[in-house]
Amino acid sequence: MTLIEEQRKRLEQEKGKKIQIENTISKLTKRLKISNKELIRHEKAREIIKEAGLKTQRELQYHISDITSLALGSVFNKPYELEAEFVERRNKTECDLYFVRNENKVDPMDASGGGAVDVAAFALRIASWSMQNPKSNNTIVLDEPLKNLDATLQEKGSIMLKEVSKRLGIQFIIVTHEDILTFFADKVFPVKIKNLISKIKENE
Repeated sequence: MTLIEEQRKRLEQEKGKKIQIENTISKLTKRLKISNKELIRHEKAREIIKEAGLKTQRELQYHISDITSLALGSVFNKPYELEAEFVERRNKTECDLYFVRNENKVDPMDASGGGAVDVAAFALRIASWSMQNPKSNNTIVLDEPLKNLDATLQEKGSIMLKEVSKRLGIQFIIVTHEDILTFFADKVFPVKIKNLISKIKENE
């Protein structure tokens, strides 16, 4: 094979490589355009998800903070307000709850006595129920719901329970040792134990 033929053969090989490279570049360019379009769609979807998350947080803020703060305000003269704070931990959004008074944040479990935690726990349960869609059965069983509430505030607490029941159409079945709760009940079933047997008798 002459030198010219070798050069010609090598030239043809180089031309073939060039065509392959051009085809590869063309394919990668098309993939890049598709990837850019997908990236734009993903960014838009992320913004939509972010906005939906913020909207959900605002709704939770209302249901959790406002409803609980209203319940606390209806019972206590100088009530705490409940603040829901959303934070990112371990790539997840978590909700921290605080009692706030005079701009001071307090962990509810470290709050002073008087039954504020009892009232807040009740209100949070009602807020959770109200966010269900569809809602579950509107009968809620409460076991000693205000047992730690100061005796001087028991009547206010009882009125609050009655008002919530009336406004939201919830039937509360309450187990309690507090006689004052029975003053606002539609029906009362006293329970007495005799010979280790519980006996129920409806009040006339």
